Amino acid sequence: MPKLDGLKSVLDFLKGLQPKISAQLAKKVLALNIEPLPADSKPLKGYSGIYRVDSGEYRIIYRFLPEEDLVEVLLVGKRNDDEVYKKIKRLLDG
Repeated sequence: MPKLDGLKSVLDFLKGLQPKISAQLAKKVLALNIEPLPADSKPLKGYSGIYRVDSGEYRIIYRFLPEEDLVEVLLVGKRNDDEVYKKIKRLLDG
């Protein structure tokens, strides 16, 4: 079972959400620990080893490093605006 990293940023994001939505997102993130590449995950275009998975109206963007047995959650954000993609681009492209 891979290690899960990046939970601090996930928890910070979840604090401002309704409890039901927060629980759904937390469950989805923790499921990545069991199955790092679930059937509904998709590679993020333009980035090797970076994936996205949806939970309701939110998107979880993460890196899976099989050689290190690690899932690193990079960002959680709303799907319906491009802000999540702008943030991940700034994060990854420096």
